[in-house]
Amino acid sequence: MGQKTDLKKVEKISKALGDPYRIQIIEAIKKEKDWMQCTAIVDMFDLAQSTISHHVKQLVDADLLLAEKDGRCARYKINQEAFSQYVQFLSVFEK
Repeated sequence: MGQKTDLKKVEKISKALGDPYRIQIIEAIKKEKDWMQCTAIVDMFDLAQSTISHHVKQLVDADLLLAEKDGRCARYKINQEAFSQYVQFLSVFEK
């Protein structure tokens, strides 16, 4: 993967994490330690289901969440590898 591609991925992840609701969604799924149903995410917030779907889609598109269909519902899990790569990229800015 070239540096240009890496920078595009970092940009996409940074934008996805730029919304407080998305960070709250990530935190909630992280506490689950496994897959979390979409309905459980919707129940946590006083937002329309379509708004939650938009936020989750941004996180999936940024590769921060893994998605899996479960019948008519979807469930989500943290993509540890993507987070690790993102943190590793940011770590060069320490000091």
